[in-house]
Amino acid sequence: MALTRDRVAVVLAVLTVQVIALTLALAAGRPTAYALFLIFSAAALAVAADGGLAGVAAAALGAVLLVALAVPLLLFAAGQDPDLVAAKLTDPAVHRMLYLSIYAPLLATLFALVTGVPLAYLLARGFPGSTVVQSLVDLPLVVPHSVAGIVVLFGFGEGGAFPQLSILGTVVGAVLALTFVSAPFAVNGAREAFESLDPALQHAARVHGAGPLGTFGRVSLPLAGRGILTGGILTWARAVSEFGAVAIVAYTIRFFYPPAGEVVRSAHAPVFIYQSYLSGSLAESGAVSFILLCVSVALFLLIRTATRDGGRLV
Repeated sequence: MALTRDRVAVVLAVLTVQVIALTLALAAGRPTAYALFLIFSAAALAVAADGGLAGVAAAALGAVLLVALAVPLLLFAAGQDPDLVAAKLTDPAVHRMLYLSIYAPLLATLFALVTGVPLAYLLARGFPGSTVVQSLVDLPLVVPHSVAGIVVLFGFGEGGAFPQLSILGTVVGAVLALTFVSAPFAVNGAREAFESLDPALQHAARVHGAGPLGTFGRVSLPLAGRGILTGGILTWARAVSEFGAVAIVAYTIRFFYPPAGEVVRSAHAPVFIYQSYLSGSLAESGAVSFILLCVSVALFLLIRTATRDGGRLV
């Protein structure tokens, strides 16, 4: 317990120093100074931890990546106008966008998991042609996203496999586009979880009389649950961030909005932000982006905390 308290104290001290350094750098108009400070402070921590030359080099190089990831986010957050952010927080149009941008990706994630987990189980066990199927699952990862939108229109739009479906500008079209680009995360996360299972446990279930379906439902699925959940989180996060495919299939979307009790029109978050940038200003689109970033981080941390197991996160 004491060791844990000491680590918490060290982490808090490091964070405090970083916040002070960032504040001073921004006040002086020298964000580059903070980037350099972050790299050198990481190397200094490695020296203090007696990490050796390899540890110092690893810390310094890792800090360079942190600079590329964290500094833009920190400068973005620091550059927001609180009054403008507050105004956007009370804007009904932003509320509709947030609802749609959580609701549609959630539907896509559920669809990808319900249909993808059984496929992942079969891929983990292997079957003739599984390599071809796995390649097909992975293909959306390398397809340009605007191309993905065109593919969805050809596949499910007028003259496609299900011509009775209304695709353009609908939630159905958006969900299909989001599923196309994000399903590989659900399938691969589940497949890797199933592949990591001890075959002896499944064999023991079969020996004790469980059939294939019972073994899957009572042994394989629960043991792979954390991996499946991780894949689901990544699927949802990927769907929330999608722009190209949705912009092609459903640039604006008509959907039922419960708080208003009526059908309204809005856009998926990345498209909405793009529209705000074109019709408003960088400051306005930045304020909306900041709100979406905060909501996404809050939901992500909530899910991670809810799945905490013995101090380890998914």
